[in-house]
Amino acid sequence: MPFTASRAVDAIRKRLDHPVIDGDGHLIEFTPTVRDFIAEEAGEELAKRFDMVVEGAALQRQIPYEKKREFGSSRTAWWALPTRNTLDRATAMLPDLMYARLDELGVDYALLYPTYGLVVTALGDDELRCAMARAFNRYYAEVWGGHRDRLEPVAAIPMFTPEEAIAELDHAVGERGLKAVMMAGVVPRPVPGAEGTRGAQWIDCLGHDSEYDYDPVWKRCVELGVTPTFHAGGQGWGTRMSRTNYVFNHIGNFAAAGEAACRSLLMGGAPMRFPELTFGFLEGGVAWGLNLYADFLGHFEKRNRHQIGHYDPENLDRDALARYFEEYAPAAVRERMGALDQGLVMLSDPGEDRATSDEFAESGIEDAAEVKRIFEKQFFFGCEADDPMNALAFDSKVAPHGARLRAIFASDISHWDVPDIRGVLPEAWELVEDGHLGEPEFRAFVCDNVANMLEHTNPAFFDGTVVAGRTPGASSR
Repeated sequence: MPFTASRAVDAIRKRLDHPVIDGDGHLIEFTPTVRDFIAEEAGEELAKRFDMVVEGAALQRQIPYEKKREFGSSRTAWWALPTRNTLDRATAMLPDLMYARLDELGVDYALLYPTYGLVVTALGDDELRCAMARAFNRYYAEVWGGHRDRLEPVAAIPMFTPEEAIAELDHAVGERGLKAVMMAGVVPRPVPGAEGTRGAQWIDCLGHDSEYDYDPVWKRCVELGVTPTFHAGGQGWGTRMSRTNYVFNHIGNFAAAGEAACRSLLMGGAPMRFPELTFGFLEGGVAWGLNLYADFLGHFEKRNRHQIGHYDPENLDRDALARYFEEYAPAAVRERMGALDQGLVMLSDPGEDRATSDEFAESGIEDAAEVKRIFEKQFFFGCEADDPMNALAFDSKVAPHGARLRAIFASDISHWDVPDIRGVLPEAWELVEDGHLGEPEFRAFVCDNVANMLEHTNPAFFDGTVVAGRTPGASSR
């Protein structure tokens, strides 16, 4: 069956002298085969527990409305995959069909992230989570491994502990040969003392204040030559816990999860300790990245170890303050001048431990230039084609110090927000048509940025693919 690019896609491709690399497409797994792998490798009992995951929506509906808070149950995705567009549904499930349609989409090379495998990053059942990771990654390698000159399936790496992450990295990358990995940058953990209440959870973001030291994971990524990319959502925690409305929970949730992970890694010092690594934060866009960059700099400028003394209560001139009060205080305040010390404590407590006053020490960051370097060279932001905010990444007049962030083209094909996968490239091109991006910026968006993210960690990432020799890293080797 022939698949021909539309006039719109054809016209765009004729103007481009570079590849189009999809930094975040998706495949849809055939769960009966995944179940077979679980049963084969971990036993029928775990396969039956996997059945409950597959049937999760039906089980969730059985929880009474008034019990949903107690169970930590919120409205999750429903009717989230193509149906009327049967061709697209089949495309996401069948490797040969996906491969046959790439030219129709105008895409040269695509990273294909999990769909059902996303559960691996969030499931609280330790035994089943690891068995699912092993089975899904076997599925990606065996079922989707035949077209890796243009399609790269992405491994699902559980991150509840560093040990399980390293074990699955060694399996998926070291044994199965997958070269792209998906992690969760946010891990739900039970609140101590409330382990029996499923709704009582806090979010560990793997960097600052984590329950575990994840440096061994980042070290293993360096050794294996893989880039940590984070593809987890914020549904079901914080303000996204509606019991009835998925859209309410979904809006902004990937940005919230990406921002939490990025902020935690930044404050925890991972980018400074591992300059060999790049980190990708997917599906949340880039606007939150600009906000975090500017906000972090604003805090750093005023609260770094050299400036924090500006707010140290010891530096308050008590006599001068008393004179100001005597001259300017209203009568009701002047009458209570004997309690002046008590009135100065809140938010200015002299008893704070000054040894902990440098809250940027863990980050290893000493100046604004290092912050800019991290955001421009090590952090990458997955941006869906139809997001008009993508243009902000390339506007150096907006971000402090003229920074330009690394937005990467992400189709999100196979999910509900892409009703027709043939329209993804034209949607991305609208930024050029509307005058928000020039063609050099468009090249960075759909090719150079994602290539830089992957080649920084693994210079040979694209060897043997159709884009080999056509990426930024190729000219430097």
